Amino acid sequence: MTLVLASASPRRRELLGALGVPFAVDPAEIEEPVPERHPHPERIARMLARHKARTVAARRPADWVLAADTVVVLRGRLLGKPETPEEARAMLRALRGRWHRVITGVAVAHGRPLFVDHALTWVRMREYSDADIEASIARGVPFDKAGGYAIQDPDLRPVAAWRGCYCNVVGLSIWLTWRLLRRSGCVLPRPAELPMACRTCPLAPSAAVEQATEPAPA
Repeated sequence: MTLVLASASPRRRELLGALGVPFAVDPAEIEEPVPERHPHPERIARMLARHKARTVAARRPADWVLAADTVVVLRGRLLGKPETPEEARAMLRALRGRWHRVITGVAVAHGRPLFVDHALTWVRMREYSDADIEASIARGVPFDKAGGYAIQDPDLRPVAAWRGCYCNVVGLSIWLTWRLLRRSGCVLPRPAELPMACRTCPLAPSAAVEQATEPAPA
């Protein structure tokens, strides 16, 4: 069995490593267009994850291919990755002190079959200052992250509270990924050692409510 992560994200690489199984990295390297608004942002995240998974699975049909895409939603607006300091500044100011949604679509392809799901976490930002924003931009932190921030950033410390899966905000829900891989036929043991946040994650197998997983059309 070969598990392939269709992403160059170091954060997703680290999170997938928590499952304790070896994997290869083969980035999809596709455009990730995010519309400014969409009535169902989870569909955008799932669509982009499917596209990435299918792109890599087409050249690796014998492997299990895992792909993910994250969107940040603030009052109906979809925030992707800022490309300029001006965009990063505008995003971080808009998010400051407010609740928003972080949605990550996850797709697993093995040959033609493809499974897709998503995780949603509510996040409230702290009242960081303009100086904090400028320091984050100077460090180059915002430019490869949806919404322009990292929940785990020890310098900006952007998040005041969250409701849902913490790892989803980092970039990949560990438990959702584990469940999708198993449902696709990839044999995985239950992870023995996980980040502290995973022990109380509402997406853990012991949670009372599990999200439904749907097979996507081939």
